[in-house]
Parts: sequence; C-alpha cells; structure tokens
Amino acid sequence: MRSDATTQAPTTGPSRSQGSGLPLPALLALATAVFVTSLTETLPAGVLPAMSADLGVGESAMGQSVTVYAIGTALTAIPLASATLGWRRKRLLLAAMGAFAVANTVTAVSPDYVLTMAARFAAGVAAGLVWAMLVGYARALVPAHLRGRAVAVVMAGIPIALSLGVPAGTFLGGQVGWRVAFTVMSVLTAALIGWILALVPDRPGRRPGARTPLLRTLALPGVGPVLFVTLVFVLAHTVLYTYIAAFLHRIGMGASVDLVLLVFGIASLVGIAVVGAGVDRRLRALTVAATLLVGVAATLLALSSGGPAAVYAAVALWGLGWGGVPTLLQTAVADAGGDAADTAQSMFVTLWNAAMAAGGVVGGVLLTRLDHTSFAWSVPVLLVPVLIVVVAARTHGFPATRTDTGA
Repeated sequence: MRSDATTQAPTTGPSRSQGSGLPLPALLALATAVFVTSLTETLPAGVLPAMSADLGVGESAMGQSVTVYAIGTALTAIPLASATLGWRRKRLLLAAMGAFAVANTVTAVSPDYVLTMAARFAAGVAAGLVWAMLVGYARALVPAHLRGRAVAVVMAGIPIALSLGVPAGTFLGGQVGWRVAFTVMSVLTAALIGWILALVPDRPGRRPGARTPLLRTLALPGVGPVLFVTLVFVLAHTVLYTYIAAFLHRIGMGASVDLVLLVFGIASLVGIAVVGAGVDRRLRALTVAATLLVGVAATLLALSSGGPAAVYAAVALWGLGWGGVPTLLQTAVADAGGDAADTAQSMFVTLWNAAMAAGGVVGGVLLTRLDHTSFAWSVPVLLVPVLIVVVAARTHGFPATRTDTGA
C-alpha cells in the first residue's frame, strides 16, 4: 500500500522498540476497537426477535436499530474526522471509546424504543470517528514496510466480530437476555480503554490543510469503482444478514440462529485466511471469487425451502465469500487512494455505513411487503453490477496484480 501518513510526525517511541516486528499489543488494541464497534453494529441481527418483543415494536422497526447506528456513522465520519484532524490520536481514540461505552450502557438499560434508537445513533457517531482514524493510526505506529500488515491486523476485527462475536452474542442473548449482551459490550469497552491507556503509543494529529479534498480523491483512478463496489456489496450482504434471525424463524429454524451464525463465522475465518494469504498477489481474482460465492450462497438460501442441510451449506459458502471482503475492499481503497488514502478511508467508512443503513431499511421493506425469500433473492440481483464493475476495473481499482503493497 502507498503511504497515507506522509504528513505525520516521525514515528519514534514504544512502537519502534521491537525493531522490524509489529507492535502487536498496540495493534491488537486497535483491532479490538474495530471488533467492538463492528459487533455492536450488527449484534441486533442475532437477538432481533427478543429486542422486538421486549420493546414492544415489530421486527421490521427493531431492525432499524442497525440502520440508525449506521446512519450515525455515515453522517458524521467525514465531518468529525476533519474537525478532529489536529487532535492527538490517543486522546481522540479514548474520547470516542468512552462515548461508545456510555451509548451501549444506555442501550442495555433503556425501557423505551425511542431512547434505544437515540443511544444506537450516538454509538454509531462514536464508531464512525474510531473507524475514520484507525487505519492512519495503525500505519503511523510501524515502519513503511510493515504498514500493510499493520492494517491487516487492525481490520481483522471486522470479520472476527461477524464470525465469532455475533454468534457468541446471540447465544448469550438467548441464555440471559439481549440486555446482558449489550452490557458485556460496555464492560469490554471499559477494559479496552484501560488497554489503550497502558499499551498504545500516542501519535500527533495532522497539520491543517493536509487532508486531500473529497472531490479530488474521488477523481483518482480506481477510487470510484472501489467505493461503488463497497456500497453495493455491503448493501447486499446487510439486507440478508440483518434479518437472518427473522428469515430462520420463518423457515422453522428459529432455534438454530446461533448455530447458523457459528457456521457462518467458521467459514468466514477460512475466508479471512485465504484472502490474507493471497491479497497481495490476487486482489482481483479473490474479489471476483468472493462476489460469486456470496451470490451463489444467497440463491441457495432462497431455494432451500427450509431444509437444514441446504441452509447450512449455503451459509458456509456465504461466510467463505464474505469473510475476506473487508480486507479486500480496504486494501483496494488504500491502494487506489495513494497519498490521499486518509480521505479515501473516511469516504469508505461513510459508504460502508450508508450501505448498512440502507440494508436495514430495504430489508424492513422486504419483510413487510414480500415473503422471507426476498431477502435472499435481493443479494444476487445486487451483486450483478458489483461483478461487472470489478471485472471492468482491471487497470485501477481491482488490478490483477498489486504493484505497491507497502513492502
């Protein structure tokens, strides 16, 4: 990856004490921040029926708890990142995670749907600020030749949240209630704040005027195609994932939500490993493969008619395809952005969460007006233009071979 930290002050201090090695305690703390914020965003997918019943609203309305979180992130990631550009990174991260812990605590104890939605919006705002800063923070902690690996470590928090966190949260919610699951998120965030205080080195913000304008970044070759793929691919995935519990309830597998998500998670971990091993050499091929796998998996779900074996097989393919998608798209946008990668990253965060928000809305409409198979059928329909753009962006965006990996 090309550097997005060319305007950072020289990086000296604790992170350099390990010579050529990665500062894993610091990077894993940042990865945990990604994990917690990603898990909190999608946790309602696994406990949707329980939240709906407890707060006295329909499942479609409760599904908007994912939407409003994503809206909070999408609306504020770019302006907040710009407003806090000069803040020292550690101070900013601690402030954002503190606000995140408060918002999750309110969610856990709220007796009212409106208050819950307000807390979810606030959590999304805090998460958006975290997401917009973490890639640049991670790259500033390591030498240039380790920046790609550092980002890979940090961004692994996304698929791990989906693959292990949501199934665990679903199981915990089923055993002791969804409120306990959100309380655990607050406790984990509090522990993470202590971890950051103790082990994450501070870094300065960036000087005024260092940020590349949005339109200039969008005009860079490859940035537009990658952002389009991000928006539509995440939308397709979210429509189905947000309402997977409702889908399973309607085909008679409501008692197996945690097991289905666990299968998805295990397959996602395999997908992460495959992508991690080949992303530097086969970004384009892996993105095409991921698109096809998710499309085929959703089609199988639509045709499964409630057969458990077919559902588990389809979910395994879905996880295998989706697991590495965050890494693929993050790598592609950083490569395409080059020296404007920080601005490209904030646009990436905004569009990712706009897609999450739209997925909740679209899924809610499908749940209300059509049958449960409409979730699954929407995925291959949306992935057709994704595949076309990935194939067409052969020179910039999704090249066959990456020429700059930061190594």
